[in-house]
Amino acid sequence: MRLSARTQYALRAAVELAAAPGAPVPAERISAAQHIPRRFLDNILLQLRRAGLINSQRGPDGGYWLARPAAEISLADIILVIEGVTQENDRFPGVSEPLEKVLGALREHQNHLLAEITLAHVAGGSLPDLSR
Repeated sequence: MRLSARTQYALRAAVELAAAPGAPVPAERISAAQHIPRRFLDNILLQLRRAGLINSQRGPDGGYWLARPAAEISLADIILVIEGVTQENDRFPGVSEPLEKVLGALREHQNHLLAEITLAHVAGGSLPDLSR
């Protein structure tokens, strides 16, 4: 699986919000902490807000925060919002046909793993066992 820079930035921004105390986090702080270009970050935060994963508040005490507890937002949730659903239509002819099953199983394993790991796991540094 290859994740775009946009998706990697979205994951980093979401983890930054997960690690923050209860107050709204200004976009400037997320940008500086995660080295994400500000204009790029603003678009990502808008996309995450429209998807209902984060909330925002304007003004001097404004910023962004997670819409649900970090333990309820998986990495797959973030990736799905940014990357969208992909259709895997690759067909392998002849003797290479079994590769379809192998690659399908690989995608399924990746999706399961990303759905299992939450922002709380990453922000807390307590990842589940990844050796399975």
